[in-house]
Amino acid sequence: MNKTDFVYIHEIWTREQNFFGKTSPLSLVEKYGTPLYVYSERILRERCSELTGLVDYPDFSVNYSAKANTNPFILKIIREEGLSVDAMSPGEIYLEMKAGFRPEDILFICNNVSDEELRYAVGAGVLVSVDSLSQLDRYGRLNRGGRVAVRINPGIGAGHHEKVVTAGANTKFGVDPAFAAELRAVLDRHDLRLAGLNQHIGSLFMSGDEYMEAASFMLSFAEQFPEVEFVDFGGGFGIPYHKENGEQRLDLALFGKRLQETVERWVDKTGRRIRVKIEPGRYTVAECGVLLGRVHALKVNAGRTYAGTDIGFNVLIRRAMYDAHHDIEAYAGEARPAEPKAPVTVVGNICETGDILAKDRLLPPLREGDILGVLDAGAYGMVMASNYNCRLRPAEVLITADGDDVLIRSRDVLEDLARHFP
Repeated sequence: MNKTDFVYIHEIWTREQNFFGKTSPLSLVEKYGTPLYVYSERILRERCSELTGLVDYPDFSVNYSAKANTNPFILKIIREEGLSVDAMSPGEIYLEMKAGFRPEDILFICNNVSDEELRYAVGAGVLVSVDSLSQLDRYGRLNRGGRVAVRINPGIGAGHHEKVVTAGANTKFGVDPAFAAELRAVLDRHDLRLAGLNQHIGSLFMSGDEYMEAASFMLSFAEQFPEVEFVDFGGGFGIPYHKENGEQRLDLALFGKRLQETVERWVDKTGRRIRVKIEPGRYTVAECGVLLGRVHALKVNAGRTYAGTDIGFNVLIRRAMYDAHHDIEAYAGEARPAEPKAPVTVVGNICETGDILAKDRLLPPLREGDILGVLDAGAYGMVMASNYNCRLRPAEVLITADGDDVLIRSRDVLEDLARHFP
């Protein structure tokens, strides 16, 4: 099938971006099947470049928060663009090293981990950031005299849903800054060197006001610890999920200017040129990903139209977990007469009432066999996929900078379901 052998039934973004390069959604699903994650190398590299150029400060670096997408091919591109990386588990450390990151490029931001996981990171030469005084004490017993970072809860949270707010009064994350004296005592007890302080206030902010407030707080807190080498302000940079409605992008130029001014004021005040980091995950990879699926059934129940697809919440769980919104495009193999849009609820193939991708979304009339494209699926998509209902996890394909399509993860096969049973 040639690139021209399809039509946009409902277009939002991908044609404008030439997202699919030399191929097309229909060609891709014919070749690789559905559901299918598709990533644009060009868009990924653009987002990386935007982040590395965020501020003009010599001691600035970007750590990619790999929990957003850990495909090794994606990680390799991010490394090539000059980013360092965060890890949340030994598994992420392992994949990051497979992608070419050096131990000194990785920050293990752990949360309630075991001695075995701490030993793994220490043995790999990776700097650990602990999440509590309890974990700091454990780390000190395992690695006396070592370097360590500590995650602080600045008391300021932000996010699009309560489940993604990771600082403030109602969260499990970070050390309460009121315990600064106790923090110093544990460091001294184990002769630990405090290399850095980090925070993360939440996910998907679009203005940055809370972020700047938390950044100022963290720099002020760092004044109590003159040995600190770096402060990591965290991530959470939002992207416009509502492209169809004209949602504006986060103003990175203004955001970067404000962040640089915040840091430089602190440097002028203290005389310390500290290293500063950010750790965006979503902003780096969300928009480079589109999830393709096929319409298999259409029905009306109690006056509501349903389009049944193979995009169950085992493939993309963000809607079920966070009530998250994703714009949806639709593609077909032949031209159609223009018809008015009408509400349709797009659902998946999982035996759960909550298996809904979009409720009462305005779309042109769909037909069985049509292909849907779920936008902004590059972050927290495939990494959160599961085999629930014994469904097979999808394949992943990269559209290279030259526009070619390359398989970067094979689709599960039925034998994978039994692989770990004795």
